[in-house]
Amino acid sequence: MTDRRRGGPKGAQAGTKAGGRGQAVRVKTARRRRPSSTRWLERQLNDPYVADARRLGFRSRAAFKLLQLDERFHLLAPGKRVVDLGAAPGGWTQIAVARVAPPGKARGRVVAIDLSAMDPVPGAIVLQRDARDADTIAAIKDSLGGPADLVLSDMAPPATGHAQTDHLRIIALAELAYDSAVELLAPGGDFVCKVLQGGAQGDLLASLKRDFTAVRHVKPPASRTDSAEVYLIAQGFRPKT
Repeated sequence: MTDRRRGGPKGAQAGTKAGGRGQAVRVKTARRRRPSSTRWLERQLNDPYVADARRLGFRSRAAFKLLQLDERFHLLAPGKRVVDLGAAPGGWTQIAVARVAPPGKARGRVVAIDLSAMDPVPGAIVLQRDARDADTIAAIKDSLGGPADLVLSDMAPPATGHAQTDHLRIIALAELAYDSAVELLAPGGDFVCKVLQGGAQGDLLASLKRDFTAVRHVKPPASRTDSAEVYLIAQGFRPKT
């Protein structure tokens, strides 16, 4: 479901609060369904962001996280060049296109990258590539047509259930995203990436504080309260001279 007037999902320019909750839905445990699967299904059915994402045409509830981060930090604006790393299924890409390339205003450009195949997003360039490959940065630069104003990364590996392992794996992805951002960003550009609370960020934080004028940890309202995820917002890129 798209809004033809904006060329993107309905509500991409609107508020970011999820609708009110109705009566809670309870899911009975099926014989072949594990209790953890039942809990996940019940959480999905009772999550207002999931319902609103479906209603507004967003590909994932994560779209609301970027909307909320943008409202606070003014990351997206018409005419900007944006790179979305680990973009599938495309919720963040949808929001980026709606805000940097709205009809009738300066036309920005959005390049979405993911190792997995991703359905096209109108207004975005989608590349199925591995961010770790040596030639991926060159491909992104060619598609952008200039340096990026914003590099986004909502990348996260599949959870193992072992907290220390999950921390190390997501920090490795955040460091990969940071390395890409350093290669892609214009002076003054911004960088957003997901990490997990609980340490193992020391080297990454030191690099961000050296290379950006402001670095913050933020947990947007759309991030589930039982999730350890937070976002690093680094603004004002200062390239090495």
